Amino acid sequence: MTNIRPFEFQRPKLAESAWVDETAVVIGDVHIASQASIWPMSVLRGDARQIRIGARSNIQDGSILHDTLSIPSSRPLTIGEDVTVGHQSILHGCEIADNCFIGMGSLILDGAVLEEGVMLAAGSLVPKERSLKGGYLWLGRPARQVRELTDKEIDIMANTAEHYVQLALRHQRSLLRGEKAVC
Repeated sequence: MTNIRPFEFQRPKLAESAWVDETAVVIGDVHIASQASIWPMSVLRGDARQIRIGARSNIQDGSILHDTLSIPSSRPLTIGEDVTVGHQSILHGCEIADNCFIGMGSLILDGAVLEEGVMLAAGSLVPKERSLKGGYLWLGRPARQVRELTDKEIDIMANTAEHYVQLALRHQRSLLRGEKAVC
């Protein structure tokens, strides 16, 4: 696959049960754990530092994940388990703990840390070196703590991660059956 390619002897490592859409691009030092999914038009560019995607996490359509060596405080980009990264989000040199939900169009900058159980509302900005406490809804540009998460929101976060595991399996099966586009 030309959409999954090495860079300077660093080869992406994908668990057998991980799914990467054929229009997504994965380059260099990227590790994708079991049942994680990378959706259409996403770019994971591990040509500066490592990118690690945890089990059952999903990177939705049009998202960009990268890091740079030019920033002294830069770190590898790590995403824990059961994390949902909404459509067209940009994650740059940050750390996302387990069970987080990143709303569509969010921007998370170098050195930012999202503790376990953060829900980040769509369109939010997490500035460089900022830490967000788990168990809360965060919103805005820059993101600010709004309130504690409800039980329903905590369930939604877990259910969304599982939904994407199942949806990726359906896509894999569709490809295995050789389904063709209908025009």
